[in-house]
Formats: sequence, structure tokens, C-alpha cells
Amino acid sequence: FFDSMKWKWWELQLADVVVAGSPKPDSVPVSWLKPGTTIINCSPDSLSGRPSLNTTETAVCSLAAAMRMQNMVKNTERWIQSQQLRKWDLRCLKLQPLSPVPSDIEISRAQSPKAVDVLAKEIGLLTDEIEIYGQTKAKVRLSLLERLKDQPDGKYVLVAGITPTPLGEGKSTVTIGLVQALTAHLKINSFACLRQPSQGPTFGVKGGAAGGGYAQVIPMEEFNLHLTGDIHAITAANNLLAAAIDARILHENTQSDKALYNRLVPVVKGVRGFSSIQLARLRRLGINKTDPETLTEEEISRFVRLDIDPSTITWQRVVDTNDRFLRKITVGQANTEKGFVRQAQFDIAVASEIMAILALTTSLEDMKERLGKIVVANDKKGEPVTADDLGVTGALAVLMKDAIKPTLMQTLEGTPVFVHAGPFANIAHGNSSILADKIALKLVGEKGFVVTEAGFGADIGMEKFFNIKCRASGLVPSVVVLVATVRALKMHGGGPSVSAGAPLKKEYTEENLQLVADGCCNLQKQIQITQLFGVPVVVALNVFKTDTPAEVDLVCKIAKQSGAFDAVPCSHWSDGGRGAVKLAQAVEKAANQKSSFKYLYSLELPIAEKIRVIAQKVYGAKDIELSAAAQSQIDRYTRQGFGKLPICMAKTHLSLSHQPERKGVPTGFILPISDVRASIGAGFIYPLVGTMSTMPGLPTRPCFYDIDLDPVTEEVKGLF
Repeated sequence: FFDSMKWKWWELQLADVVVAGSPKPDSVPVSWLKPGTTIINCSPDSLSGRPSLNTTETAVCSLAAAMRMQNMVKNTERWIQSQQLRKWDLRCLKLQPLSPVPSDIEISRAQSPKAVDVLAKEIGLLTDEIEIYGQTKAKVRLSLLERLKDQPDGKYVLVAGITPTPLGEGKSTVTIGLVQALTAHLKINSFACLRQPSQGPTFGVKGGAAGGGYAQVIPMEEFNLHLTGDIHAITAANNLLAAAIDARILHENTQSDKALYNRLVPVVKGVRGFSSIQLARLRRLGINKTDPETLTEEEISRFVRLDIDPSTITWQRVVDTNDRFLRKITVGQANTEKGFVRQAQFDIAVASEIMAILALTTSLEDMKERLGKIVVANDKKGEPVTADDLGVTGALAVLMKDAIKPTLMQTLEGTPVFVHAGPFANIAHGNSSILADKIALKLVGEKGFVVTEAGFGADIGMEKFFNIKCRASGLVPSVVVLVATVRALKMHGGGPSVSAGAPLKKEYTEENLQLVADGCCNLQKQIQITQLFGVPVVVALNVFKTDTPAEVDLVCKIAKQSGAFDAVPCSHWSDGGRGAVKLAQAVEKAANQKSSFKYLYSLELPIAEKIRVIAQKVYGAKDIELSAAAQSQIDRYTRQGFGKLPICMAKTHLSLSHQPERKGVPTGFILPISDVRASIGAGFIYPLVGTMSTMPGLPTRPCFYDIDLDPVTEEVKGLF
């Protein structure tokens, strides 16, 4: 309220609504009010002649003025309450687990999910903050972060794992089981933040990534197939940039400077003008001109010629399918390309730098800036060529404008899940998006929990989570949940090889305490890796029906002796959230422990030294060995000013070393770095260890043999 001159001008500048009760409201200078302020004028005089400030101006009598002021206060209070965090009013879904446990898709289909708009309302989202996709999915707008900017964050929990078998050890299942336990059983607000699965593993070997058993995201077929189209948007943006590279080289090779200039800056309705991205390029070149007619011949030549060196192109086309025959291709063989032929390759879509950018961005503006910084090649002078130079940044941002919004879904027990971004952990940084985490941390409230997952073992996904994602987000986790299985520990203890699709040998289905004890060396090593970052660790033993009580007790005992805050057997796969209640209680206690989080290395270290720190402290290598090509790239990136970026190792997930067959805790090995590449937009350098491929292949019998569609009911069959 403003009455007479009781308020100072700096106090008025903070107000969104001003109710003026002064008989001389004209004595209030307009400069005292911020633009957009709503004024309720309850004085006898009008404010005629003043600039429009969204005002309601009526001369009213004293009684009417008092009533109006009272109503305004009530309306303003209601508006303020609507902008603040709302208490959750979550209706959890009941589970009735069956034994034996049915298939994942049968379990998913037997549950009736809540309508997504109902779920959104239950967790405090406003109607205009969601964009609904069908009945069970919705995009969440980033405007929520502004509304809840003053809301304290909840607790942040990372789920990682030991070095897995090719079958996977159930990190996604543990993540979902944990949030079901926290919210449906302990009545604590929680959110799961998961990666979107690629169609590569879904139709290849590993299957989907919705969790499993009675700890799933539902509907699982919608989760695993297309979702809201984010990966398709990434594919479109990635391939538009790839097309722009080859097209630019062709046009520069076949046209004069003048012809290029006339086409790049055409006359439209008698006027020639630069686009905004072209003006930005001129500024980067040091040409401070805005009139196309004033450029000199030398300036025109510098402007129109990127002079891309084809041998340095690092930007590849992508497709979201495991297709080994695209690992090396030849482009430009048609006569229309006039002899411009070069060798290239396809990567799987989730290995695209644009996927990494989506996962690491913090806003639409930040994403656009990162897209523009993407380095696709070098010019013939050795300088980087970017998406900004190609003039495609704005178009990439347009293709990605909806993909930047996290997708809201739910678990089998009706608790909320964000699904957003899906980079692999062995060939990318392997974590879901910062934006999903940040929104979830606001929604759960100060006493709630956000549980996110890092791909593969702690040496792969967790290391990148801490050193790359946490640097970009500024967030610090409260607890790490380290997932282990008796099966994987037996493999690390010297058990027979485990292969997807092949029956497990008897060593894995019968009690063998010696194999378990010997294999716990890998669990101990992963606990030690977690401790390097100063975060408490809780071991979650994902129990299978063939595990014996003695094996389970042995693993938990060794884990606690090795420095874990706690170690808990979990049966969420067969029992839902009820089977992870003890894990949830252990996580809640661990989250109250003092954390002394720290990064593994300083960004000021040289690139090679940062690689060496990861190899020695995390993997256990004796040293690294850089190929000539890798050393050359390191020298180039350092010279170009990219030496202070974090490192994203591209390495097999099946061993701590670079050799998948070496299980347990290999030591004394030399880690070979075959090549080094840069994702400047995403903000990291990624060395390739050994013979890592960025395009998986299909096995002899892929998952797609079992996937089918009922043409009558339209039900999907065979997904897992």
C-alpha cells in the first residue's frame, strides 16, 4: 500500500502491485515504479495523463476504497500462494505383486496409470506449466524454475554401480524401486530422473530402460519407443548440421567469391541485408560493418570462405539404430556432387554432441550458445570451424526448442519421474539432464529426494557425473547408491563368461561363497572410487531369486567393512517399493551425513595430465599411452584454447581396463589413447580408449525377434 509518503522510492521499486490511498497520488514519480507494476488507485483523484502502467483507475468513496483495498489484498495473497511451492497431494497406486513375476510388459499393462494432468496437479505443477502428450506423458516448461527460484532444493542422490555383466545389474530398477519406497511407503516426496532409452539397445541386446519387474516407469512401451520425440529432434538437428558442412564445401569449391556473396547475401525486394548470424560472423572476423555494399573484396573473401579442411571433419551423421555397416561410408558419389567424395561414418544418435548439450544445458539461451560453439572441423589454417560459422545455430535451436523440456511420467506406484536426455556412458557422459534434476529438486521441497542414475559402473558414469555434470550444474549430491549383484560379483571372482541370450552357468545359480568373496574386489574398488569424491555411499544389493542368504550376508558384510555407510539387500523387482524400504531408510540417514565433495582433478591441468589422473586413480592403470594422432589432437586443442575443459573418456564399460575380458580389478596396465576429440558445445574433451566404436552393431539374434504388434488390440508384445 502507498499512503502519503510513508514508503521510500527503493521500497516501491520492489513492488509488483501498488494500492494508492493517498489524496495526492500524482506526487509519486513514475520513476519510482518498475515497468509493469499494477496500480490500484483508491484516491479521489484519477491518474490521467500518466504513462500507462497496467492501471485500474477509479475514483471511489472512502468505504468503497477500503473494500477494494481489502479485496485486492486477498487476490494478491491468492496469486502469491499460487506462485509458491504447493504441498504434494499424491495418490499412490496400489501394487499386488504376483509370484512368479510376470514379464515387464505384462506388469506394466496390468497397472492403470493416472492421467498425467492429474499427476502434475498432485505434485504442484500449474496448468500452464505442462504440455500434454497423450494420456500419460507431458512436457514441463522451464518457466517453473523462475516461479520456484527461491524454493530450497531437496536432497540429491546418484545411483551408480559396479562393473556390470553384459546383462546389466539393475541400476534403473533400483532407482525406481527407491523412489517408490520413499514416496509410496515412507511418504517422503521424491522424483526419479532417468535417461531416455535409445532404440539401439531396445531392438538390439539389452532391451529397454524403464526398469523391470515391479519397479518400472509406465507405460513401458511409450517410455521405450519414441517417447516425446526428443531423440528424433536431436537426429534432425545433427544431420542438418552435417548436411550444411558438405554443402558448404561443395559451394565454395564451385563458385567465385562474388557468386558466393551474392547467394549468401541476396537482394530481396531491392534490398540486400545481413542476417543476425551473419553479422555475428562479421564481428568475429573483426569486420565492424553492417552494410553489405561496403565490404572490400578482401573482406568479402574472408566472409564467404570457411575453407574447411575435409580431412579434419569430426561431425558425423547419426541414426538411432545399431547398424555396424554405417561405421565407415563414402559420401558424395553422385554426379551432382561434382567429384567431392570423402570417407565418413554414422554414429548412434545418442552419441551426438547435441544429445550431450541437451543433457548439460541450463536454459534455452545456454543451449543456443552451446549449439553455436560446436566445432565441426578445422579450416586450412588450422582454426576451428563452428556451427555459428555455418550459419545454422538458429535452425538447430528451433529443432531443439521442445526437446529441452523434460518429460513427466510415473512409476508403477504412481510416483513422478522425469525422462530427459539419453547419452550413453561408455561413448558419452552417460547422465540425464541437468534441467530435469533442477526442476525436480525444486518440486520435492527441502525434505524431499531426487534420485538420478549414471550409466554403467561408477568408474564410467559416476566419474563423469561428478567431473562434468556437477561442474556444469553446480549441484552436489548428498549420497551415492552403488548397485551390485551376486551374479556380477561371481563373474569378477573368476566365474564363467556371461553372454546376453545364453543360459547362465551353474556357478551363477548355485551357492558359491568363494567366488562371491573373490569378486567383491570390484565392489571394494568402486566404493574407493566413490570415496575419492567425498560423498557417502550406500550399497544396494539387487537380489535375484537364485541368491542365497549366505551370499547376500557376505556381500553386505564386505561392503560395510570396505567403507560403505550401509549395505542393504533389495527385492523391489519382485515386491515393488516395499522391497526397497530399508534402502530408502539407509539413504535418508546417509543424506544427513556431512559431505566433503571435491572434484577429481583441476581444470587447469594439461589435457594429457587430466587423462592420466582418471586412468591411474579411477581405472587403476600404471600409465597412459598416447598415439601420434591423439597427441597431435591434444596439441591442436590446447593451441585453440580448449585445454581447460573436463575429460569424457570413451571406454568399454565391461572392465575397469580397456580390455573387456579383464574382470575384477586389473592393475599394472597401460591405457592406450587412440584418438582425442572435442565436444566444445557440450564442454568437454573426449579421448577414445583402444578401439571404442561410436556405432554399436546388431547381434546374431537381436531383441526384435520377440517384438510384435497385435493388429486387433494394437498392443505391443515382447518389449523388456
